[in-house]
Amino acid sequence: MSKTIRAVLFDLDDTLLENDMHRFVREYFGLLTPHMAHLVPPKEFVSALFHATSAMIQNADPALTNRQVFIDHFFPRVGRTAEEMMHLFDEFYAKPYGTLRSLTRPNPSARAAIQAALDTGCDVVIATNPIFPETAIRQRMEWADVSDFPFKLVTSYETMHSAKPNPNYYREIVGLIGRRPEECIMVGDDWGNDMAPAMKAGLQVYWVNNATESRKAVDTPARGTLVEFGKWFLGTGRE
Repeated sequence: MSKTIRAVLFDLDDTLLENDMHRFVREYFGLLTPHMAHLVPPKEFVSALFHATSAMIQNADPALTNRQVFIDHFFPRVGRTAEEMMHLFDEFYAKPYGTLRSLTRPNPSARAAIQAALDTGCDVVIATNPIFPETAIRQRMEWADVSDFPFKLVTSYETMHSAKPNPNYYREIVGLIGRRPEECIMVGDDWGNDMAPAMKAGLQVYWVNNATESRKAVDTPARGTLVEFGKWFLGTGRE
C-alpha cells in the first residue's frame, strides 16, 4: 500500500482525550435520566436510548442521518414526540453535560500529533463515533484542548449516515473530504471500531497502542503511542 497520505482521521475518546468510556457512560446516564424523568421513567428511558443507539450503529440507509434514525427509534419507544423532548436534550447538553469534563483529561500529545498532520498540508478530521449531537462532540474537543484547530470535518449524528464499526462510516468521510481511501489514515485506539473497519474501507491505519488489545499488534503495520505517531508521520511514515 502506498504511504502517500493526504488526510489524517483522529479518533477522539481514548486517543486525543483520555476518557474511561465505561465510567463516562455510567455517569452520563446518571445525569441524563433524571433530566427526563418527569416525562419518561428512568428504566424505560435507558432502554429506549440503548435501542436508538443500536439502531444508529446498524444504520445502513444512506438517506437517513443518524439523528433521524435516533428520532425514528427513540421517541416511539417512549411514547413521546420529538417536539416534546428534543429541547430537553438541548438543555442537557447546554449545561449538565459539561460537568462530565472532570472525568476526562487531555492527552498531552494530542496537539502535537494534530499539528504534525497540519504541517504537512494534510486535511485533518475528528472521526469520533457519530452517535452524539455536534454540541456534545465539540465540548469533548474543548476538553481535549484541540477545538481551535482547522479541522476539515468533525463527524456527528447530524451529518453522518453510518457509525462505527461500519466501514461505510469511513467511506462516507473519505467522500465528504474529497479523497481516495488509500490517501487517508485512521489514528485510533480501538481495534474493533477504528482499525478493522477503516482497513476494510481501504484506509491506512495507525494503531495507538492499548495493552488490552496487544494481541492485535501483529495485524497493524503502524502502531505506537500518540507522541510516536507525530514522529513517525513527519519521518518515515509519509512520502
